[in-house]
Amino acid sequence: MREAVIVSTARTPIGRAYRGAFNDAPGPDLAGHAIVHAVRRAGIEGSDVEDVLLGCAMPQGSTGFNVARQSALRSGLPVEVPGMTIDRQCASGLMALATGAKQILDDDMSVVVAGGVESISLVQNERMNNAEAPWLSQHFPGLYLPMLNTAEIVAERYDVSRDRQDEFAFQSQQRTAAAQEAGRFDDEIVPMESVQLIRDKVTGDVSEHTVTLRADEGNRPATTIEGLSSLRPVLPDGTASHRSSVTAGNSSQLSDGASASVLMEVREAERRNLTPLGVYRGMAVAGCEPDEMGVGPIYAVPKLLKSHGLAVDDIGLWEINEAFASQAVYCRDYLGLDPERVNVNGGAISVGHPYGMTGARSVGHALLEGKRRGSRYVVVTMCIGGGMGAAGLFEIA
Repeated sequence: MREAVIVSTARTPIGRAYRGAFNDAPGPDLAGHAIVHAVRRAGIEGSDVEDVLLGCAMPQGSTGFNVARQSALRSGLPVEVPGMTIDRQCASGLMALATGAKQILDDDMSVVVAGGVESISLVQNERMNNAEAPWLSQHFPGLYLPMLNTAEIVAERYDVSRDRQDEFAFQSQQRTAAAQEAGRFDDEIVPMESVQLIRDKVTGDVSEHTVTLRADEGNRPATTIEGLSSLRPVLPDGTASHRSSVTAGNSSQLSDGASASVLMEVREAERRNLTPLGVYRGMAVAGCEPDEMGVGPIYAVPKLLKSHGLAVDDIGLWEINEAFASQAVYCRDYLGLDPERVNVNGGAISVGHPYGMTGARSVGHALLEGKRRGSRYVVVTMCIGGGMGAAGLFEIA
């Protein structure tokens, strides 16, 4: 019986969008860096790779077309290695890993590179195409809501208070700070040199500076509950029954970065004497109302667990994307997850959220952390713009 195993993972540090170390780094540069080191860590040759799959939610901006193909070339893989970009919005990276695993399971491939990338600094700006399809806008207006608005809808519809959101965000910051201090991200991150653009606040002049980013730069270890509670909501107006509660402090950060993993058929890994990090077991996706896209995981997780005969308590570690504290808190509590098994080293609120990268990063991190903790199963979940949820199941090798 064929099995798809993950034998290595590597990622860039995560940079703050617009003001961070990668604010002028094209997506192929970021992903190429991750691919180079994932391949190197697996101890394989570039010519061994049969396909490269990358998730990217906004591939059209800095790269023009098929960021996976461009990244494969940028990484130095032979020109014969193809590439495919996958877009399931924030679940794109997770979807790339699942698709790569299925190529191994069903298409007789032996070695695949899969991951995710996002260069928000070079894409999510004034050049974005915000056109709406008229019929969809009329019949599914929630489809085009900014994610911020959907987070407020979730908070109001499911009574997730501002205090609970801020407490969750504070915990995320503290957990990430402790993990960074303990070096729990070191096995996945590969430092990257880049050219950062810095604007002089007085003159407005922009200058180039060569920098090397060695750790995720978004975490704020000095965060306090008092500081979070003092932040104003981003949306000023609530409703008669609900005051706006989503702030910059309890939302994910706009970020740049890339992650890549090498997947291999288990017998090929054995032939090469490689010890896998984990085994791909399956994935589930589900739809929900577009205006509450953040709750998508509550529909995907039960489907995933049922198909594998598992219960919530069988999962040793959960990675739930922290797009917004309102939806992460609701999903966690609705599913009955133990908070001590959820995002144990923080999440997108503190680490950052390069959309297409996050799912891939979360898988790599969950496998490494699950191995450290002696877990058997880990689950990665993502909420998805447009009203969807995804959940992936992996078994620690």
